[in-house]
Amino acid sequence: MSGGVTEIAGVRAWLVDAHGPPLADERDAADVLGETFGAEARLVVIPTARLTPDFLDLKTRLAGAILQKFVNYQRRVVILGDIREAVAASDALRDFVRESNRGNTVWFLSDIATLEAKLAAA
Repeated sequence: MSGGVTEIAGVRAWLVDAHGPPLADERDAADVLGETFGAEARLVVIPTARLTPDFLDLKTRLAGAILQKFVNYQRRVVILGDIREAVAASDALRDFVRESNRGNTVWFLSDIATLEAKLAAA
């Protein structure tokens, strides 16, 4: 996985590069986690461009497995990008995104400006 460290609203974050292979399984999540440890980043920002279509299909359980990996290692994770179409097609995904965004660990946000505002308010 490729990416880099950036600071967003005073929080050290690992921003996964939008270009590259998709995060297809827990092993890919572990690779990203390894990079965050080395960079001392507590927040991971994953662009939707790096997700497989299965990620947003909750029946595959891929989202749960990948996101749980970050939670287990005490990293906040943001899925960044437009997922409106997938949310509109799935009540379960809509509910999952809404509940995730109410918490402090996993967020689904449309852009960096929204992330900055959410971090500043936290």
